[in-house]
Amino acid sequence: MKKIYSFTKRPTISATSTIVGKEEKNGPLGEYFDCCRDDTKFGMQTWELAESEMVRMAFDTVLKKSKLCEDDIDIIFAGDLINQCTSTSFGLIDKSIPYVGLYGACSTFAEGLMSAAVYIETGFADTAACATSSHFCTAERQFRFPIEYGCQRTPTAQYTVTGAASAILSTKAESPSGVYVMEALPGIVREFGIKDANNMGAAMAPATADTIARYFSLSGNKPSDFDMILTGDLGAEGFELLKIMMKQYGYEMGTGFNDCGLMIYDLKNQDVGAGGSGCGCSGVVFGGYVMEQFMSGAVKDVLLIGTGALLSPTTVMQNLPIPAVAHLVRLKKD
Repeated sequence: MKKIYSFTKRPTISATSTIVGKEEKNGPLGEYFDCCRDDTKFGMQTWELAESEMVRMAFDTVLKKSKLCEDDIDIIFAGDLINQCTSTSFGLIDKSIPYVGLYGACSTFAEGLMSAAVYIETGFADTAACATSSHFCTAERQFRFPIEYGCQRTPTAQYTVTGAASAILSTKAESPSGVYVMEALPGIVREFGIKDANNMGAAMAPATADTIARYFSLSGNKPSDFDMILTGDLGAEGFELLKIMMKQYGYEMGTGFNDCGLMIYDLKNQDVGAGGSGCGCSGVVFGGYVMEQFMSGAVKDVLLIGTGALLSPTTVMQNLPIPAVAHLVRLKKD
């Protein structure tokens, strides 16, 4: 069953930042993001460099919002979807900060929050940052078909969010947010034979159900104890499967249960398939909308479960099943 990490030092979020593209700005949560660009290349020559520019913008923005400088950050945990996390590496190449690259696919933001909190809890860092990004065009080029090909997506396929998010956690800096990482539960890799790369939600749902059920079993908590329980991101197909699985585990998840991939877009009026996906999805939804709900007092106790499909173009071409992982982070404001 493993154990829940409980953080006695209360790693507190000093600030978050969110950078998005035009589709995300035009969605239901558009007002909560820090910066939007209509130009999907963000003034750069390629979409890959555009994603790196988003990472740079997100980190510079979070530093400004937290009133900190590079020298205040002990370490940064960050990653993206592209081969060897190159978008992140190029985005942070001018920062003189120790860097740990992460790859958890769409679970990367939750993984980053958890890693930063662990470093602070153990005393290895006083202030740690995390960042993540994704871009629709870079993900299409790597995992599906270049958009120039004009390939039509299947109904179960998700739309990779063009977005980058960053957060700074600290114990020594006073934080106006008061939001801290209370607990975390790392996910276990699961796969249930799903091979369809255009249905990642179905591939991720079993790992997500496993993590949530393990958390409730280990903690003794129940769904009604939380203001929000957010997965990130299963989309319409995967989230419906998850609700069925949670009932099989014996849990009625309630009205606060939602998925970041469903929240970020208007599925009826935007051509986004089964909803949002990508490393940036849960990052910008949490860093923008959820943090605003904390600040307004609308929520005080939230579970964020980052969900990642751990596939690659090679494994898809070899007809291998898609493993998945789901990392859980509990965030609270007193």
